[in-house]
Amino acid sequence: MARVLPAGAAVVVTRRILIALVSLASIPALAAVLPEDRADVLYHSFSGGGAEISGPSILVRKKFGESVSVSANHYVDNVSSASIDVITTASPYSEQRQENSISMDYLNDRTLMSLGYTRSVESDYDAATLSLGFSQDMFGDLTTLSAGYSQGDNQVGKNGADFDKPASLRSYRLSLTQILSKDLIMALALETITDEGYLNNPYRSVRYLDSDSPRGYSYQSEVYPNTRTSNSFALRGRYFLPYRAVLHGSYRYFTDTWGIVADTWEVGYTHPYLDDWIFELSYRFYDQGQADFYSDLFEYADAFTFLARDKEMSSFTTQTIGVGTTWEFKRNGTGFIKRGSLNLNVDYILFDYDNFRDLSVNAPVGQEPLYSFDATVIRAFLSIWF
Repeated sequence: MARVLPAGAAVVVTRRILIALVSLASIPALAAVLPEDRADVLYHSFSGGGAEISGPSILVRKKFGESVSVSANHYVDNVSSASIDVITTASPYSEQRQENSISMDYLNDRTLMSLGYTRSVESDYDAATLSLGFSQDMFGDLTTLSAGYSQGDNQVGKNGADFDKPASLRSYRLSLTQILSKDLIMALALETITDEGYLNNPYRSVRYLDSDSPRGYSYQSEVYPNTRTSNSFALRGRYFLPYRAVLHGSYRYFTDTWGIVADTWEVGYTHPYLDDWIFELSYRFYDQGQADFYSDLFEYADAFTFLARDKEMSSFTTQTIGVGTTWEFKRNGTGFIKRGSLNLNVDYILFDYDNFRDLSVNAPVGQEPLYSFDATVIRAFLSIWF
């Protein structure tokens, strides 16, 4: 069955959103310590723009002695899509993606070293990623320097076709976290990612003007460069208020060799209530410029060497309002369970595209309304420390 978006593409976009919502304003923990023994059971869902993505995740961390900690994670995405891309050029589809990962942390004095491996499998996309990292505390544990490297080797397929293309990723990360006062922590993070291989979507097409077509345009396959390098810079801060509440803010700048430039701003507030409840509120704004070779409507076939009409390559903005609550229980610990928490986070996202048009609306060619949609992201999870 012809499709525009494989599960991999839909999942990648959604996982980016989830990761950004969880970690954009976070700051690495100071003082080199091993993660606590802990188990998390998560349910996540994304609903919007005709796409439904949901599934469970289970994460377990366990220390062995005073120097080693091991963790394992199982993550599932159940994808059902009738997005704007699908309904205008293909048929709705359903698919499942499963991801398994294992990692180990080793603590030596003030140095923490990490090693991780992740494998993701679906019908038309296989991914394997190896990650290395370290963090070093300095100057009386007021400063933490962290660095990381990831190497991903992927295989891109196409359902119903003899299609198998490689794609690789290399990620280099460096961050510096500093306690500036008893109330303020700041962090600076840099990341460079290099991609090589088949980097576009085998199901996706661009459209071009065609007077011989009854609708006024025709389609041809997207063509992307086979290399891409991106760089990002992020500045994050947390300010602790006298009544145990926290204000946090962050800014991230992104640019790549495809011409995309993006800015992300986020502010948030965390408020404890009594001894058992925590409430969170956040706002995030994302603004992206288009890729050099993107167009909603090309003037003719093979207009350029590279061609894209993926809306994620267009110029667009998103605004996200997030709310969350946490209930902590058994704070003193009894028996096997030391303590636990129930957590619920809900994010409402508005997507507005500046130059991607809604072809499901009957209108003159090139004058279709600009596309926009809203989405809801839910993360509900139980955490147990043992």
